[in-house]
Amino acid sequence: MTVSSFFRSAVFKTGAIVAAGLTVTAGAALADYPEKPVNFIVPWPPGDLEDVLTRMIAEDFQQKYGVAAAVVNKPGGGGGPFPGAIEVANAPADGYTVGSFVIGVPVMGHQIDIAPLTPAKFDPLGIFLTYPFVIATSGDAPYASMEELATYAKDHDVVLGHFGDVLTPTQVTKAYAKSAGFEWGADAAFDALDCNTLASGDADVINTTLQLILPCLDDVNVLVSITDDRIPLVPDAPTIGELNPELDIALWNGLFVTKDTPQDVRDKIIAVAQETVMSARAQAVAAETGALVYWQDAAESAARVASDIDTMARIGAALE
Repeated sequence: MTVSSFFRSAVFKTGAIVAAGLTVTAGAALADYPEKPVNFIVPWPPGDLEDVLTRMIAEDFQQKYGVAAAVVNKPGGGGGPFPGAIEVANAPADGYTVGSFVIGVPVMGHQIDIAPLTPAKFDPLGIFLTYPFVIATSGDAPYASMEELATYAKDHDVVLGHFGDVLTPTQVTKAYAKSAGFEWGADAAFDALDCNTLASGDADVINTTLQLILPCLDDVNVLVSITDDRIPLVPDAPTIGELNPELDIALWNGLFVTKDTPQDVRDKIIAVAQETVMSARAQAVAAETGALVYWQDAAESAARVASDIDTMARIGAALE
């Protein structure tokens, strides 16, 4: 062997060893996830359904992978600015900061001028919850369906109670009225919308979640649900999409990560989350509250986000 061929051979062997070492190191780095605490960011105060279910996911994640996993609640409101979501948007793409977001973050955030919340920043891991939003009225109201309400409201003032004008269910409720040819006599935002709201006459019709009116369900009439599917606890109430396909949308919650998060990291989070939400204890929450708890995979969730962006743009244009 000549001197030059010896050096070429040595360089090739050295390069192969280095390349192999880099491959092993990279594989080990990915395989090591998670090797430090993981935060699930809920950009709302604690206590609501998304918080309860995300805590279950975090508990199971910690148990499966042996690292600390915590839900971190951040202040927020229906109209933004969603500081918790912005924190996820600006986090490294390493899977250690996971967002648990309602529809308003990935679908509406950029439309209300919160630049970091562009859909280009996030990928869904999966959607797991549809809130049991309904439009309800007193059992003795002179209308028993949305169609009858529309007819009645053309000649009478009907007061609507809701949680905030910018929230998706409120927008849908107002868009339905416009499409059905009537206007609300008045509307107002309430901190609580429950049995007392209807009993006191503070509002004639309320846009609320089913669990808040469960104590008086026998005394109220659920006119429609703003959900993907009918709610099992009130199976006779149609979905808003059944009444008007142009308004077929729901208030959901899902897990999101920043765009360049490695796929194997995503897969580890997904594996736990999917198992958690289909567990008996998560399904018990669904049965008790009327929420729809399920797992919609990443591809279907991404398509849903895109579709909901179009739907909300259409609703927004209709309400202008």
